[in-house]
Amino acid sequence: MHNPLALVSRAITYLVLSIAAFISIFPFFWMIVGATNSSNDIIKGKATPGGALFENLANFFAAVDMPRVLFNSFLIAGVGTILTLLVSSLAGYGFEIFRSRFRERVFGGLLLMLSIPFAALMIPLFVMMANLKLINTYQAIILPTVASIFIIFYFRQATKAFPRELRDAARVDGLKEWQIFFFIYLPVMRSTYAAATIIVFMLNWNNYLWPLIVLQTNDMKTLTLAVASLISAYTPDFGVVMVGAIFATLPTLIIFFLLQRRFVEGMLGAVK
Repeated sequence: MHNPLALVSRAITYLVLSIAAFISIFPFFWMIVGATNSSNDIIKGKATPGGALFENLANFFAAVDMPRVLFNSFLIAGVGTILTLLVSSLAGYGFEIFRSRFRERVFGGLLLMLSIPFAALMIPLFVMMANLKLINTYQAIILPTVASIFIIFYFRQATKAFPRELRDAARVDGLKEWQIFFFIYLPVMRSTYAAATIIVFMLNWNNYLWPLIVLQTNDMKTLTLAVASLISAYTPDFGVVMVGAIFATLPTLIIFFLLQRRFVEGMLGAVK
């Protein structure tokens, strides 16, 4: 005999999970269906596929210089992700491995800086970039994101699971600290790097406010800015906007699915 309370509890659990799954998936469904409908159909709330997909695609490519904005987006997100992982993992490794009387104070100060909203940093950051003559350049977008406090914290916590015996054995074998980091630590912590790659790439790819302020010409726009400019029109074509949203979403989905298994391992602190 099955316990009636257990069956009710399981039914409620599945119901809640089904509702949560529907809420999570529906925006993607609406985006895909909306890309096949005209703007008027979307405004009316039509939730079935239409026949305007190719027209929306043609209008989107006519309004957006797709090769250029894709190049800008991949360059900023790709280079920014690589530099952030390198610098932040080095910092996280150093905070955990090397001991100092001021280590915890410095690290605590970094964590305290997480509470400062970006809105409070925009003006001084813009003035700094203007003084360095970096306005409307890729460097102005990439450099402020390189030292990510959250990723430093993430790597420091992950480094706690790094076997000290490996480092000690490497030092006995004569390896220098940089060799230990690149040839021992980095391969062992690949799951952590995979998880951090997804997080950092998504943040860089979806970055909107800072590029909107710094990038001042159309040839420097990212895909996120290009899609946002379609919405800002007096009478936006929502079918075209949905097409742009699909193109803007695909890269992050591909990165996530490629690194999904490593992402779960990395978030669980797996070390191999």
